[in-house]
Amino acid sequence: MSGDDLLHRDGETRRIFLRDLQVMANIGIHDFEKTGPQPLLINIDLWVEVPKADLADDIANVLDYDFVRDGVVKLVKNRRFNLQETLVHAILDLCLTRPQVLVARVSSAKTNVYPDVAAAGYEATRVRR
Repeated sequence: MSGDDLLHRDGETRRIFLRDLQVMANIGIHDFEKTGPQPLLINIDLWVEVPKADLADDIANVLDYDFVRDGVVKLVKNRRFNLQETLVHAILDLCLTRPQVLVARVSSAKTNVYPDVAAAGYEATRVRR
């Protein structure tokens, strides 16, 4: 390790995140939710291992955000979900396919279910065993 990598510290944690990923999802148990896709906001926090080598300002040395964003978009596009809980746990499964991910927290929020509520959602956190 060189002194150039100022982000590497003993006892450090690192987190990458996606905020308010907007997707149209076929989700829900109510009749009005089965007529077509509805907007969801997805939030993802991933605590990742500190790299063993310098970052060297190279994408190959970090976890790329694309895998999770593209994976969520594909998952939502290709599957119908009854429950937000099922969707969130499927996203957690996706996130933990990468060995660098130590902890994953995912939430989903329906933004148009109740006229007097900004969002109704679910969140779960999973720790790699």
